[in-house]
Amino acid sequence: MGLLGEGITEVIAVTKDNAAPIGIIVRAGQAPKMILFKGSKTAENVAEYGWVTANFVSDAYLYPLYAFSDVEKSSLRKVFVGGVMMQLLRDADAWMGFIARIVNETKDAYFVELEPVASEYCRDEMRPVNRGFNAVIDATVHATRYVMNHDPELRDLIEYHLGIVRKCGGARDLEAAALIRKVCGL
Repeated sequence: MGLLGEGITEVIAVTKDNAAPIGIIVRAGQAPKMILFKGSKTAENVAEYGWVTANFVSDAYLYPLYAFSDVEKSSLRKVFVGGVMMQLLRDADAWMGFIARIVNETKDAYFVELEPVASEYCRDEMRPVNRGFNAVIDATVHATRYVMNHDPELRDLIEYHLGIVRKCGGARDLEAAALIRKVCGL
């Protein structure tokens, strides 16, 4: 699959007129999967349209931005792949298009199997591992839950990861940290 390795890869998932950070789960010998919580625009769109693009981005700010606000249509572009018109982020470093099938459902979530139909590397340069960038991702994951329940343990985890961003991040990572602090009221 090239762009996806074994484990959980954080991407910006784009569905019809929507973008949100999502983890794509890859286990040896299995198709890639996502777990989508019902009530989210991403879950609604996958159920209705049956496609998603995984957008790989090196701009840490986009993760909390799309976790807590809507994507502007001007930030998306259309692509026809797998017999379907899909959308992806204009600023993606790379992307993969998937046909998405709900294979199981609970009261709260859809379990979605992904069939890759296309991919593209949009940038030639490699992004080195940056602890600040990675800490933004972790803080964003915790923040999406924290805004729902204000659990003090989640606040502590957010603060821990934002401390790493402060020490190890670049300018855009620091902007992302400021957005997380604002959204969480920290």
